[in-house]
Amino acid sequence: MIGVKLSTPRRGCSGLAYSVDYVNEAIAFDERIETPGGTFFIDGGSVLYLVGSTMDWVEDDFTAGFVFNNPNAKGSCGCGESFTV
Repeated sequence: MIGVKLSTPRRGCSGLAYSVDYVNEAIAFDERIETPGGTFFIDGGSVLYLVGSTMDWVEDDFTAGFVFNNPNAKGSCGCGESFTV
């Protein structure tokens, strides 16, 4: 494993979803960001959907996970699992 990759695959009722996965090799068109915690990649095909977005890790009494604030999202499904631009 060389890092973690954020992408926006097509799925869910609104069309796009956030996906965070481990990666074993770099792909030429992916954006590469070196952070103190390791290497972070953004899928080259997802960059335009994610410009200006923030991603935070949030934990509470019932759940833990990434929360995305995406200024490009024009809507999302009722469960919050997918979004549209």
